[in-house]
Amino acid sequence: MLIKGVTLRGLEVFEALAKTGSVAQTAEVTGLSQPAVSQQLRNLEKALGTDLVDHGRRPMVPTSAGRNFLARTQAVLSELRLAQSELSMMDLSHLPALSIGLIDDFDNDLTPRLATALAESLTECRFKMITASSHDILRAIEADEIHLAVTATTDEPQQGLIEFPLVRDPFILITPKGFIHDPQAPIGQLEQLPFLRYAADQMISQQIEAQISQQDITFENRFEVGSHLALMAMVARHIGWAVTTPLGYMRATRFHDDIDALPLPFGKAARRISLFASKDWADQLPRTVAQTTKGLIKRQMVNPAIVKLPWLAQDFQVLDELS
Repeated sequence: MLIKGVTLRGLEVFEALAKTGSVAQTAEVTGLSQPAVSQQLRNLEKALGTDLVDHGRRPMVPTSAGRNFLARTQAVLSELRLAQSELSMMDLSHLPALSIGLIDDFDNDLTPRLATALAESLTECRFKMITASSHDILRAIEADEIHLAVTATTDEPQQGLIEFPLVRDPFILITPKGFIHDPQAPIGQLEQLPFLRYAADQMISQQIEAQISQQDITFENRFEVGSHLALMAMVARHIGWAVTTPLGYMRATRFHDDIDALPLPFGKAARRISLFASKDWADQLPRTVAQTTKGLIKRQMVNPAIVKLPWLAQDFQVLDELS
């Protein structure tokens, strides 16, 4: 979620002001009044707790903090504009309503961008977006409560649904920083700390347990944690170790200095994230939303993860359509 006071309009105003150096020119570029431009900037600076431009100079120039924030702002707005351009290629005027459900793995990076791109492209459409667990999202689309679903798959055919694969998300090991001192013999070292599991009713937990069972390995069952970030925080505090995926790891950037991400030491396995649509929606819309989502995943999640963890390059990948 964006901090209260940080709005897309505010980001657009700041980007334009950094380029023009003038409130008057920014007003022309954005179509706002000059007082509205000044108010948007004040709201943004108040929300962030710092001055983004030097208000005493003419033309205005970004402060040191402003220059750093400008780079982030331009990246975010660029992603949104790209997603909007992909979606605007369709004629969506015939749509009276559109609802989409996404797993909460995407809350930090993808969901805000996709929601904005869709909402601004579907100007005449009733639009609804929800985030929930994979099980809940699948139940919702099977019950015709939503039109599109972005969720982890069970690897079983989903009757009455069309699947558009998005990304292969491999399981990886997460340990406290420096805990694994001998990468050639990790299992014995893992036994020194508890295995921190996802809550048993979550699909990711069931998939991880299935992989461990296939390897004929058992770990004491002491902890089940429903919150992904709570799980990562516990690993960072040396309470135990966990199995997650690159999507999960990239959600936990605040803990990266205190955890290590390593290849899974008991076999290779992955989950598949896909977009599902009912066969009543067998037109260009689901395919275009899937392509837009796939592009956002690659740029916002896959590429940054591989920069941090190059050994993921062969396994953490966007997917082609099912044959």
